[in-house]
Amino acid sequence: MPSSPESSVAAAGTVGPADESRGGFRVRLDNFEGPFDLLLSLIAKHRMDVTEVALATVTDEFMAYIRAMGADWDLDAATEFLVVAATLLDLKAARLLPAAEVEDEEDLALLEARDLLFARLLQYRAYKRAAAVFGERWAAELLRRPRTAGLEPEHAQLLPEVVISIGAERFAQLAARAMAPKPEPVVYVDHIHTPPVSVREQAGLVVGLLTALGEASFERLVEDAPDNLVVVARFLALLELYRERVLAFEQPEALGELLVRWVAEADRGAVEVTDEFDRPAGEQPGGPGRGGSEPGGPQGDGLERGRLERVGPQKEER
Repeated sequence: MPSSPESSVAAAGTVGPADESRGGFRVRLDNFEGPFDLLLSLIAKHRMDVTEVALATVTDEFMAYIRAMGADWDLDAATEFLVVAATLLDLKAARLLPAAEVEDEEDLALLEARDLLFARLLQYRAYKRAAAVFGERWAAELLRRPRTAGLEPEHAQLLPEVVISIGAERFAQLAARAMAPKPEPVVYVDHIHTPPVSVREQAGLVVGLLTALGEASFERLVEDAPDNLVVVARFLALLELYRERVLAFEQPEALGELLVRWVAEADRGAVEVTDEFDRPAGEQPGGPGRGGSEPGGPQGDGLERGRLERVGPQKEER
């Protein structure tokens, strides 16, 4: 809702006190006689009700005042009076109308226009007060003269004493520190990577469970896995153990439960799986029992062929 007329005019009265002794347009009414600024100040301070002011009489007296001035009439004074009189007229109309909730958009637009008039009144009063302050300062500055003479010769060449609190060695240290190349910034990304999970370690856990149970479902083998990374590592460990022919898979139904059965011979020694999943990227293979040459070498080719030969028959059997 727009602000109330009383609060807006009260704010206008706080811009500056009315100068009662200043000459200018004077109002003569049944209940008031004095400067027009004083009338506005009394209304703003709620010392006089705007409904008791005959604005038509005030307007007629101002028109007579302008005609009496002839060619010397003041445009600024006439403009200010029009703004103030329009504001007072709108305020009086708002006070005379019954107070109720504003539901019509046209009435709301009128109230917004009234608030604009109040804001313009505040601007006029503020500018008027600021112009008076500038005028006073301008008149005071006209009576002053700037200093044109310079400093006395004995004071013009005075310089502060230079005090050096460090020696040559300290200066050398500061120079070396300033001229030393700055180290290149290093961004550490260790904290944004999940710690790797060893497939070999997970294979050892799977072997321990299967040798104790003989047969277990994949869900049983990963029920204690803390996250998906461990689940993936155990699945890779199962594939490596299958490659070593120590276990077999069985899935009675498509997409059903996967059963894992331990089929290693009783006299078989420790089962080792490849470390290819645990090596950092780019590192060449070279684990014990897996060959020490690159995949393209003789031993590497033999290792890959041996793996394929062992996996091939099981695929044919299934």
